[in-house]
Amino acid sequence: MKKYIKYLLLSVCVMTSTVAYAADSETLIQTDVHWNNQAIKPIHIENPQITMLRITIPVGEKLAMHKHPVLNIGYLTKGELTVHSESGDVLVLKPGDPIVELVDIWHYGESTW
Repeated sequence: MKKYIKYLLLSVCVMTSTVAYAADSETLIQTDVHWNNQAIKPIHIENPQITMLRITIPVGEKLAMHKHPVLNIGYLTKGELTVHSESGDVLVLKPGDPIVELVDIWHYGESTW
């Protein structure tokens, strides 16, 4: 049986809002930097749109080098994902870990468990 990692990716254009949370809510991440500690740049968008993806990557598969034009956040639900940036930064995600994706920086991820 093949192992897969499960990765939820939320593509976000605007992330400021005031919300009344349920008593059992949990903040997974709140930050002003990407995973490589670079500051998130201000976002100025007239017609914001939010998309959420579920991405399944077979163990051992390496994604192509890519970059995102907009801010993305993700949450690893299963497995292990190692992310590499073009400058050599490395991030290892385990189940339950959130990520603030890099914007306009080449990077790739690989399913390592």
